[in-house]
Amino acid sequence: MALSKPHLEFQPIDMTSGWEVPPGYPDGIEQKILAGALDEEKKSGSRTRLLRLRPGAFTTAPFVHDYSEEVYLISGDLTVGSDAKGKGGENFLAPTYACRPPGAPHGPFKSEGGCLLLEIHTYAD
Repeated sequence: MALSKPHLEFQPIDMTSGWEVPPGYPDGIEQKILAGALDEEKKSGSRTRLLRLRPGAFTTAPFVHDYSEEVYLISGDLTVGSDAKGKGGENFLAPTYACRPPGAPHGPFKSEGGCLLLEIHTYAD
């Protein structure tokens, strides 16, 4: 079995560059891939990424994906279950953790003051 992530020892992470808006996400939400990759067509691979929401950023619809997901809220606030206008939902403060199996609906999300998440996405082999 081939490893889907390389062997990486401790290295500095540039928090000022290399961020991009993930496909399908609104402006104000950015990712930085730390290791690995997902192939959603072949349903294989795994990735570790940082995801940040700028203050006031929100998504408008729930997410459902066919890979497992672990999310650690490193800093800031995250509201889960807001509506399409960013209203309502349950607010969480760091440190908070979620683990979701494939097919679990979650979101929409918003952050009043901004937040930083560590996410691990994995397809079952």
